[in-house]
Amino acid sequence: MNVVSPELLARFDVPGPRYTSYPTADRFVEAFTVGDYETALQQRRNGGGALTLPLSLYVHIPFCESLCYYCACNKIITKHHERSEPYLRYLSREVDLQTAQLGRGQAVSQLHLGGGSPTFLTDIELRELMAMLRRSFSLAAKGEYSIEIDPRTVDATRLATLAELGFNRLSFGVQDFDPAVQKAVHREQPAEQVFALVQAARQLDFDSINVDLIYGLPQQTPESFDRTLAQVVQLRPDRVALYAYAHLPERFKPQRRIATDQLPGGGLKIEMLSRSISAFLEAGYVYVGMDHFALRHDALAVAKRQGRLHRNFQGYSTQPDCDLIALGVSAIGRVGATYSQNAKTLGEYYDHLDQGRLPIVRGLALDRDDVVRRAVIMALMCQGELQFKPLELAFLLEFERYFAPEMEALRILAQRGLVVFTDSGVEVTEQGWFFVRAIAMVFDRYLQADRNRARYSRII
Repeated sequence: MNVVSPELLARFDVPGPRYTSYPTADRFVEAFTVGDYETALQQRRNGGGALTLPLSLYVHIPFCESLCYYCACNKIITKHHERSEPYLRYLSREVDLQTAQLGRGQAVSQLHLGGGSPTFLTDIELRELMAMLRRSFSLAAKGEYSIEIDPRTVDATRLATLAELGFNRLSFGVQDFDPAVQKAVHREQPAEQVFALVQAARQLDFDSINVDLIYGLPQQTPESFDRTLAQVVQLRPDRVALYAYAHLPERFKPQRRIATDQLPGGGLKIEMLSRSISAFLEAGYVYVGMDHFALRHDALAVAKRQGRLHRNFQGYSTQPDCDLIALGVSAIGRVGATYSQNAKTLGEYYDHLDQGRLPIVRGLALDRDDVVRRAVIMALMCQGELQFKPLELAFLLEFERYFAPEMEALRILAQRGLVVFTDSGVEVTEQGWFFVRAIAMVFDRYLQADRNRARYSRII
């Protein structure tokens, strides 16, 4: 495959959503209530039967010992580990309220612990959390159970505990191996530490090991990031998530500690991305889509080849398109044709649960057009193609008529080599995969009506 040119990358360096959902979370409204969510849970329960897909679970652990200046996550910085004990107690209350509507013992094929730093919890607390989830849900024997890891909070013994608890996928937060960059973002961790942990994880037979990287951080240069890329290629994780740093200090307070004059300019960021793509493709990685690379044997790369790729609030997934139950402060879930989000502050989250109600504070009930466009956008993001006839049959519409303006926009993208028209629909080209967000944006009705795109990170 030809490496994507910096010129093409620069052309599509525009703000846009990441499409972990459609409509995107910034469209959620407070008019969506706890009652609306409970109705969706009851509808799932009443639907029942063999056709009900297994659930996906997400648990948000907000605590971190140390502040990373680039971070845009919902987190609580504290060294007081006693704060996790009441949090787990409230999580248990939330699970009880969920299962009161859903019924206990619902099948779960996917679990993800995110944050914050889930490894802020002690081994005893992690055991307690997993025991609580297993009491309330039925975790499938061959499910995907993943956890985000701050390398500074674990050792080989802790990794063995995670394996014992049933976790089979690990994601290590690396961002950059360069000491100057680590110091500039207040996340100092020796490369040797990460290498030792990955080696230990391999000896424990984890199914997949992911490494997160960020380009565009302060003190980074294309040459310094080349060195990090070489180290990651040597490390050879099963998956790599490569994110562009979005500097939005007006929205994310920790980013105000980053000196703007230390940030690489747009041209340098594009060069870093171009070099990264080259490095990973030459090292045998497959570009899965949306910043993700995987070795050919990894389940994510296999799902991409077989057309079984899916997408949820945690990113790409090999699991079928299923309902997501979200637990914890700020967590976002999906049930049926609804999205919902929990309270964003610990005080408000606890208050809702003290009153015996689920901590839902906003969300969205999708209308028919939302559902149609979600299907189209997810087909582009995951399968890289639109087959008109199946969509027409599923939604009783004439595709080219329903999406007449969008078809014109696709023809322009076709002239730029990002998509091709076929007898049965539209396919994303190899080059187009690197700009799949821009292609999906064509079908975003809210985005077309809203010219204020400053709320989004840039695609590159």
